[in-house]
Amino acid sequence: MTSSIYDFEALGIDGQPVPLSRFKGQALLIVNTASACGFTPQFAGLEELHKAYGPQGLVVLGFPCNQFGAQDPGANAEIASFCQLNYGVDFPMMAKIDVNGANAHPLYQWLTKEAPGLLGTKAIKWNFTKFLVGKDGQVIQRFAPTDTPKSLRKDIEAALAA
Repeated sequence: MTSSIYDFEALGIDGQPVPLSRFKGQALLIVNTASACGFTPQFAGLEELHKAYGPQGLVVLGFPCNQFGAQDPGANAEIASFCQLNYGVDFPMMAKIDVNGANAHPLYQWLTKEAPGLLGTKAIKWNFTKFLVGKDGQVIQRFAPTDTPKSLRKDIEAALAA
């Protein structure tokens, strides 16, 4: 049985395994991203959060996903290059995954169970859905794609202070 986010592992965008236990004691902001979405400019705001709160213990993790309007069709190397060139992304990007359906990554199966969306729905509705995870490895809150990175500051500060 899964007790916290630290029970999961993901692949980095470089294909190397990343045990999430590596981030024990830090707050995490987990985001399913896309390179060609109306919300793609949020990469800039996510990078600002990474720079502002990283020294205090926030880790932003981006998980590219191509399940919504096929808005991230590229290979992992192309996605990494796009994020770096266009938005200066320095926070960890993971390998492309599915967040919904039979092939959803186990991490996302757990996140959506721990923090259902509006009206209890578990499915991720669109790119840039965000999950804030506390320093204890438990999900604090789920945010909609329309919630801007800047609007999460108070919640992030509370998670870091806990």
